[in-house]
Amino acid sequence: MTAHEPPDPRGTAGAPDDRGTHAVPGGPGDPVRHDVRGGHAPAYDAVVLAGGAARRLGGADKPGVRVGGRALLDRVLGACADARTTVVVADRRPTARPVRWAREEPPGGGPLAALEAGLRHTTADHVVVLSADLPFLEPATVRRLLAALRADRADGVLLTDAEGRDQPLVAAYRTAALHRVLASLATATATAPATGARPAPAPPRGSLAGLPLRRLTAALDLTRVPDHVASFDCDTWDDIAAARARIREHGHVLDEWISAVKDELGIDLDVDTGVLLDLARDAAHGVARPAAPLTTFLVGYAAARAGGGPQAVAEAARKAAALALRWEDEDSTRGEPDMAPDATPDTRPDAG
Repeated sequence: MTAHEPPDPRGTAGAPDDRGTHAVPGGPGDPVRHDVRGGHAPAYDAVVLAGGAARRLGGADKPGVRVGGRALLDRVLGACADARTTVVVADRRPTARPVRWAREEPPGGGPLAALEAGLRHTTADHVVVLSADLPFLEPATVRRLLAALRADRADGVLLTDAEGRDQPLVAAYRTAALHRVLASLATATATAPATGARPAPAPPRGSLAGLPLRRLTAALDLTRVPDHVASFDCDTWDDIAAARARIREHGHVLDEWISAVKDELGIDLDVDTGVLLDLARDAAHGVARPAAPLTTFLVGYAAARAGGGPQAVAEAARKAAALALRWEDEDSTRGEPDMAPDATPDTRPDAG
């Protein structure tokens, strides 16, 4: 791909792992899974391609490059965290979330071979296919792709970038359609006459190694969704620098920091950050500035003792916020007598 312009921030909106299979409620045969927002959505699988050579990064370990304190691969895994099974096609590495690992044959055989290797481990009717270098991919984008696919009769829904180019590695597909086209391409390579022009050693006949992604997309009926932010991928060090700069802008830095902290601490908790920010503001304004971080820490501790979860955080925050407001109300009456109306000087708490 060509070098990118920096993305516009105003753009469009369990099994034990040993780093093995992604844990899922209900098991592999469950047709639906619980959605973190409280509803239910049809299950989907995710295949993340993370085994490229990163030549334009000088051969650097691109999936491990950090943007906003998080490895690019971990950022992508966070966006598809509610997938029933998540398959990463690459050599094994530590990840923030449990995944299932796969590898194409031969290693480095290209995206179609990698996709075929990943699909072997999927069972859902729909699969989200992602590259491992998408710093701005969010769960909302994955949900939008899947919703568009389910509302359409197309074989897949993919994003297009700022130049209108297809991004087939930021897409949701019907799994059966991918199997059908990949099998057709493998058959075509198996029956094609040898030309002698292929580099040695040539891939086995019937292999998908070396075939470009356009061979896949050309054979599918696809719906396209423009999104130049979520489709932004990091091919060069300039792209990495642009991504690192954007997430530190005022409108993004707080959400990015919270996501990074949750990954670092192994916390998978979706809480209303606005409630916590309001609490911190009230504590700082009504009590004292150092009260803000200490109060939010105590809220977290109280929520953990209460069993954890968003509701426990919200309830602890509500109690602390009410206390901060009562404290401020008392402080606002400093000009009035600090005693009950019927109190005498020697009955005050500080009387000698």
